Amino acid sequence: MIGDIVYISDNVAHIKIANWSHIAADMMNMYIIFEDPKKRILGEVEDMDDKLIKVRFLGEITNNQFIGGVIRKPALSARIRLIRKEELALIVGVNDRQSLVIGQSPLYDGCNIRININDFFSNHFAIFGNTGSGKSWGFASILQALFNNPNLKPFHSNFLIFDAYGEYHTAFQNIDKINPNFKFKYYTTNPNDPNGNLLTVPIFLLDVDDLALLLNATEPSQLPIIEKILKLAKIFATDDETNHAYKNHLIAKAIMNILYTNQTPSSKRNDIFSILTSCSTKEFNLEADVQGVGYTRKFRQCFEIDKEGNFSESILVTKYVSDFINDDLDNFEPVGNPFFTLKDLELSTNFALISEGLLRNEKTYSDAVALKVRLHSIIISENAKYFSYPHITDLENYIASLVSMNGVKTQIVNFNLEEIEDSMAKIITKIITKMLFTFTKRLKNRASIPFHIFLEEAHRYVQNDNDKNLLGYNIFERVSKEGRKYGLILSLISQRPVEISETVISQCSNFLIFKINHPRDLDYIKKMLPNINQEIIEKQKSLQPGTCVGFGKAFIVPMIIRMTPPNPVPQSSNCDVFARWE
Repeated sequence: MIGDIVYISDNVAHIKIANWSHIAADMMNMYIIFEDPKKRILGEVEDMDDKLIKVRFLGEITNNQFIGGVIRKPALSARIRLIRKEELALIVGVNDRQSLVIGQSPLYDGCNIRININDFFSNHFAIFGNTGSGKSWGFASILQALFNNPNLKPFHSNFLIFDAYGEYHTAFQNIDKINPNFKFKYYTTNPNDPNGNLLTVPIFLLDVDDLALLLNATEPSQLPIIEKILKLAKIFATDDETNHAYKNHLIAKAIMNILYTNQTPSSKRNDIFSILTSCSTKEFNLEADVQGVGYTRKFRQCFEIDKEGNFSESILVTKYVSDFINDDLDNFEPVGNPFFTLKDLELSTNFALISEGLLRNEKTYSDAVALKVRLHSIIISENAKYFSYPHITDLENYIASLVSMNGVKTQIVNFNLEEIEDSMAKIITKIITKMLFTFTKRLKNRASIPFHIFLEEAHRYVQNDNDKNLLGYNIFERVSKEGRKYGLILSLISQRPVEISETVISQCSNFLIFKINHPRDLDYIKKMLPNINQEIIEKQKSLQPGTCVGFGKAFIVPMIIRMTPPNPVPQSSNCDVFARWE
């Protein structure tokens, strides 16, 4: 027996030690049992001095099961002892087919800590900690443990890792050595990397919201313009008579709009020639032949100004242009997602600029020009190659191609994003996440194909962006709230939780908290998580690298875990300055 209860305040028992010489020198965080004839209460040592030990109540052991929370406090006469081995097994996780060993207890030698696979991997989770605290190490350890688990072969799993620094290639590239049916696929943003496939996203599969992110739209008024651009791109993608007639129809309407304005003839001519510089067909270009009665004029000649200040061939050009206007085409809608490129999208942007009278609306025109400039900047940049998908596909086949290699199923897909700037990495990550969300929602059997998205350095992507104001939602927040029921699970790995969307963090059910020092991060975690208390905060402050505090749905009680060392380790260690200098 350890001692006697002096008094109980709130959820803490204050115990006077009977004989200090028989008590371990360090009982901090050890489990204590309060036992009387009617109940067994589990507690954890949270403070001690040379007079008293303070033990916080965690729950009750009843019928060989642990129930979290304490309604009935122990009697003051309760027998107080250290937890027994069979009782400890109820706390650190049951050893059954659905359990997974993720580490060991640093307090109880040889005691494995287990999580229920469903309780952990069916819910969003987060891994937080300072640089060097063991976040990448811990994540690699858990995933390796899953694939090494003798009770489960996760052949149908889909783990997609968005890797900010290319850390995980070494940790998972040889996963097939565990089982030849396990495969690892590596996407790179470096075209000179011989180890991987260049990451490319089919531009023709993007919808209005995706293009709004890609083109950095800032105003809701830009969304109808993007919708028009996308519609034109799909129409123009098919080389047929309708395509050609539609182009002529748009040019003709734009020219007629200009002809009927109150501008001077020279201003009208300048605007019309500007249109034909960016958008032209064989019928509408400066050198096109315009047939009159018994004579022919070049299109440019029709806009010569006579002595009266009028177009010399105003009647001829008006008739020529109006013949190409077909109002039925205004209601034409493209079908499916035909193949088109960034260049095709730019052409459609030019046509969108001249249609719908954009030239007459200064605000709309300004919004459209901003989109055109941003699109062109992508086309002439290194980022263009990430949207140069080589052939036609649909969403289902594109997703299938991500998680397969030469027709063989892959379980771990690593996207190395270190070669692109943060803004483009965020856009690509959002677009692929949204594609996965759409794909899982369409599945006939809900949640029949689970996907896990791991976001390394999640604070770079999961932020409080303007998406909600512009689109009405943020894809990460939407997945955090709706994704679990479709089998789309988010996993956040970050050193700065304060920079992550509070909505996403609040939807996480499990946490591994490595050492964090920044007071803002600690305060943020306390405010965001209802199941975290000061005790957990204090525990993590003194953690060693590779050791964390685990709590949430998959853990019976919050506990300190020494993570199993991964083998091989991710490439996340610090630079060896001494060796490099020497």
